[in-house]
Amino acid sequence: MAKVQSRNNSVELSRLRLDRWLWAARFYKTRAIAKQAIEGGKVHCEGSRAKPSKEIVVGMLIKLRQGFDDKTVEVKLLSEQRRGAPQAQLLYAETAASIEQRQHSAAQRKAQPSYWPAATKPNKKQRRLIQRFKQRT
Repeated sequence: MAKVQSRNNSVELSRLRLDRWLWAARFYKTRAIAKQAIEGGKVHCEGSRAKPSKEIVVGMLIKLRQGFDDKTVEVKLLSEQRRGAPQAQLLYAETAASIEQRQHSAAQRKAQPSYWPAATKPNKKQRRLIQRFKQRT
């Protein structure tokens, strides 16, 4: 069970809504955006698609997509309140395979050219070659 400090008393949380936890863990800026991501199929709990109201528990694996990256995280703590980034990072732990995969895909993206030359209009010789090619088939 996770403990969360309230103003004057501590509250025991055993279950929490998925959209609320994603917001508190700072994966998404608002709960509405978290809800849209879940409904859009970008968030999976324990390998299956989830609903925003899915109750999560400590130890659950959550796979989510942020931009170009897929992350697999394990829930370590539950919190209903959104706090600073250092406290939010204590709520989860990213798996080693997920970190390795993100680094690999980032390296692939960096290796691709950032500038793709625009396709130009074929000149007279290229047009003749294209016409000959089309007539052969």
